[in-house]
Amino acid sequence: METPIDQELDTRGLNCPLPILKTKKALSEMSSGQVLKVVSTDPGSVRDFEAFARQTGHTLLSQETAGEEFTHWLRRK
Repeated sequence: METPIDQELDTRGLNCPLPILKTKKALSEMSSGQVLKVVSTDPGSVRDFEAFARQTGHTLLSQETAGEEFTHWLRRK
């Protein structure tokens, strides 16, 4: 993904709901329009982040799966 990121969050080894909770906290500390990259090993994180973006109004820019890692890019509303 070519979008510049403002912050990266490593949630590897954490299962639902921890990746979402840590993402929510990180986004709350960021400015509107900034991009957060989240790396997770929870397979459920793909649908969790889709639902999170829909419910919160943040923009889910992209998701990528590489082996057992799932990367999500979100833009703060």
